[in-house]
Amino acid sequence: MLFNSLEFVAFFAVVFPIYWLLRTRNSQNLFLLVASYVFYAAWDWRFLFLLAGSTLIDFFAVKQIHAAGDDERRRRGWMIFSVAVNLVVLSFFKYFGFFISSLTALARGVGIDLTDPVLRFVLPVGISFYVFHEISYAVDVYRRRIEPENNIITYGVFIAFFPQLVAGPITRAAHMLPQFRVARRWPTAEQFYSGGVLILTGIFKKVVMGDTLVPYVNQVFSKPSGHGPLPLMIAAVGFSIHIYGDFAGYTDVARGIARLLGVDLARNFEQPYLSRNITQFWRTWHISLSSWLHDYLYIPLGGNHGSKWTTYRNLMLTMLIGGLWHGASWHFVVWGGLNGLALAVHRARGGTAPRGRQALPTWREAPVIFANFTLVTIFWVFFASKSLAAAWHFFANFTSGGLLGPRPGAWWPNLVLVLVLGSVMVAMDLVDRVRVERAPLLTWPMWLQGALCGAAIVSIIICSGAAPTPFVYFQF
Repeated sequence: MLFNSLEFVAFFAVVFPIYWLLRTRNSQNLFLLVASYVFYAAWDWRFLFLLAGSTLIDFFAVKQIHAAGDDERRRRGWMIFSVAVNLVVLSFFKYFGFFISSLTALARGVGIDLTDPVLRFVLPVGISFYVFHEISYAVDVYRRRIEPENNIITYGVFIAFFPQLVAGPITRAAHMLPQFRVARRWPTAEQFYSGGVLILTGIFKKVVMGDTLVPYVNQVFSKPSGHGPLPLMIAAVGFSIHIYGDFAGYTDVARGIARLLGVDLARNFEQPYLSRNITQFWRTWHISLSSWLHDYLYIPLGGNHGSKWTTYRNLMLTMLIGGLWHGASWHFVVWGGLNGLALAVHRARGGTAPRGRQALPTWREAPVIFANFTLVTIFWVFFASKSLAAAWHFFANFTSGGLLGPRPGAWWPNLVLVLVLGSVMVAMDLVDRVRVERAPLLTWPMWLQGALCGAAIVSIIICSGAAPTPFVYFQF
């Protein structure tokens, strides 16, 4: 599988010149579909049958929704069928082992000795993303928000488009299908440049911000015993920087590649660590997932209509399921539950958060932003740990062994690294916050653009000597 950013871009470099030799919509879509399937097959060709079968079932089931006309019973039945098939596929591969292991542990807890079956399934990469694409498409057609797609190749490209196939963004059919229904034209100079800047920015975030801290973060999280509060805090903040650089970096690369292919992907991040509260954080972090959960889970549950306790319940259920979406393990469920609890508390206190990109924060807001970042970082500990017990073990070591612990290791170079990369992260987000064009660099003097791009390339070369680290969200 093309797990790291440089291989991802190398695959695109092969696709790009062939793609632009094609001039018609059908030829471009067919080539993109084949290329996307080759991309997916690089991980495991056997799961192509799952991807293709899931696409075909959803395509024909949704056409039946439309064909049912005003027969609400048939329309609803086909919509439920489409959603159910997708959820069964997702649950079978992603949650079978989790539920069986949890049931076995529960039985043993009450004195019933059950044998945990050896049967386990490999998790198909990207299944959580393309299943969510298919569910939203079926529901949107059922709600009459969009018309169904009649061309199976066009629909297949929407589901399998390789820049977003394995880690999103989770785009909507209303945004993507119109782009695949027409022939794409050769990119303009602005699209070329802004797409290239996005790719370079994404690789920088991934390689420099995302991967540099991985060795220390993994070392501390795998064996928190012996590390005092300071090394643990460095590792926790390091993970916050790592996951942002990794995932936001992937999104930038995906958006840049798509732009050079004549396709516009939605933004997935709006400077989340500059958020003033937890609600704003979740409106600016992994925006495509947050909005999906809001539209297809939170709203159907009742949203904020009804009593305040109903609203809190809906927030908790949405975030618990969101946590489970990230991984079949209790530490993800707890991570989601903590975020749901924080959202409920913020709402109970009358807190609000406007959507979209906000104005630059003031110095007076710095303590609030720092407090919110600290809260998010504490929650990330549950996300980063291998299990719920490991997360509790991480926190337990805050009270043992003094400030540095009995085995402090090389904590101070990593403290400097966290401070430097954290400053770079904040600087990049502040620049992005005040952007006018699609890429902020476009409005700057050419000498400054060249200097920054050169510095980014040098940094990538320096930091890319270690073994490549897979994108975090490929595992979901």
